[in-house]
Amino acid sequence: MNLSPLQKARYEYSPKLPGMLRNGIADICVKEGAETQSVADQEKIKALFPNTYGKKEITFEKGQNTSEAKKQVVGVILSGGQAPGGHNVVCGLYDALKATNKDNVLIGFKGGPSGLIEDNFIVLEDEYVDQFRNTGGFDIIGSGRTKLETQEQFAIAAEVCKKHGVTAIVIIGGDDSNTNAGILAEYMAANNTGVQVIGCPKTIDGDLKNEDIEISFGFDTACKTYSEMIGNIERDANSSKKYWHFIKVMGRAASHVALECGLQTQPNITLISEEVAAKKQSLSEITNYIADIVEVRGNKGLNYGVAIIPEGVVEFVPEFSALIQEINEMLAGAKADAFNELPSWAAKVEFIEKGLTKEALEVFNILPEAIQQQLFLDRDPHGNVQVSLIESEKLFSAMVATELKARKAAGSYKGKFTAMHHFMGYEGRCAFPSNFDADYCYSLGYNAFMLIQYGYTGYLSKVSNLSAPAVEWVAGGMPITKMMNIERRHGEDKPVIKKALVELDGAPFKYFEAHRAEWAENTCFRYPGAIQYYGPSEVCDQTTITLALEQGAFKAE
Repeated sequence: MNLSPLQKARYEYSPKLPGMLRNGIADICVKEGAETQSVADQEKIKALFPNTYGKKEITFEKGQNTSEAKKQVVGVILSGGQAPGGHNVVCGLYDALKATNKDNVLIGFKGGPSGLIEDNFIVLEDEYVDQFRNTGGFDIIGSGRTKLETQEQFAIAAEVCKKHGVTAIVIIGGDDSNTNAGILAEYMAANNTGVQVIGCPKTIDGDLKNEDIEISFGFDTACKTYSEMIGNIERDANSSKKYWHFIKVMGRAASHVALECGLQTQPNITLISEEVAAKKQSLSEITNYIADIVEVRGNKGLNYGVAIIPEGVVEFVPEFSALIQEINEMLAGAKADAFNELPSWAAKVEFIEKGLTKEALEVFNILPEAIQQQLFLDRDPHGNVQVSLIESEKLFSAMVATELKARKAAGSYKGKFTAMHHFMGYEGRCAFPSNFDADYCYSLGYNAFMLIQYGYTGYLSKVSNLSAPAVEWVAGGMPITKMMNIERRHGEDKPVIKKALVELDGAPFKYFEAHRAEWAENTCFRYPGAIQYYGPSEVCDQTTITLALEQGAFKAE
């Protein structure tokens, strides 16, 4: 294999563990906390999870290991989109498993949850695992988005586990994947299969978090990767002084990535979807907000700047959301076929005009034609608009250009406006994990096996106190049901892990809010640079500004 020097060096990196996990397997004991309850809908969740609801939170401490000594055959699954550090979760799990008993076995189910259903697996061994230590990606066993949610699937999973003598399954994924892990754990317990199920919190979007899960893995690396590129663009803008860069970043359901990148790079504009929703801002209001900043800077001769746009912001605009709902209704069932058979865009517009209410049509008509057409691209499997395909960065730059043209005609705007567009998404999903993510993920995997060894099921691997040095991190577990509530999904009530949105009264947003006016009018760009792996701890092991602000550990420069 032709390796880069960085690959070779990263293979040799030894991830840091929380202090209590450094003592050796024989010297780790359990401290149990209080019983838990779900975040909402307690009676409904309790009824759905009679065998796994209300369990106690636990932490690991230094002390005599009292777990039952037995051979473990553990299955591991990577579920959903990639996130930096996933390989280290597997490596940490593998190392703890082998340190406990060299005869323990780790089976990697390939291609995500479907690998368990299809009995498609690989037995992980030293030589193979060592190729993936501290590297990005999920290619060690692959990933997938199959959901484990039907009784038939659960029965097949139980049979596959029985066939291989599997004693536990670790599912590494986001909120939906860990919801499925909780449901699978309940099935395995209810049917006395003897199979434990443990989850690990993954998503670069950062929306799998709460008072127990301080950060999902991959968020740190992805945001640092995007922030490096945004900083590079800011430096270019400040050098050429002639372009406005509209940069869309990942985060459809929440704006954690946009906010963190905004804090890291201090651009002129950062939209926060949750604020748009809270203030019920219209497309015109957002357009005018951006145009006002462009005008102020342009009239001072500063015809350049940077705007960060969250991927899903348009869904948070009430009028746009209503338009999407009407389009979904208008093209339900056979109507979609009739629409798709129309010979031209003009004919389709006529069809649209007849099918929308006056209010929705007004919103549709202010959109640039390219965005109008994106609303009618291929539907998702449920027949709905694929909002992620809408180029919101181009939507707002086009609307701002139209508004500035009117202002120039009126004599208020003296500058020049030329827009450039960027989307930063896949670049961050498989990056070399930062030291923080390498350490955190290894700890999550190592910790997951300790939960298995002590007999827990339906738990999420938990590592906290993450703004402190790794030696001060606290390892333990929390019941998955603690994070659940009931939501309406496709016409049915479903138990799901509640997504964490940006809190507008939280410390990260408040810090951003206090500084954004200065960042808007002036050029206060911050250049984070590339992720550093070797050097002083304050450079190499820093966590996100978001987490530092949340835990009172942020020090302004």
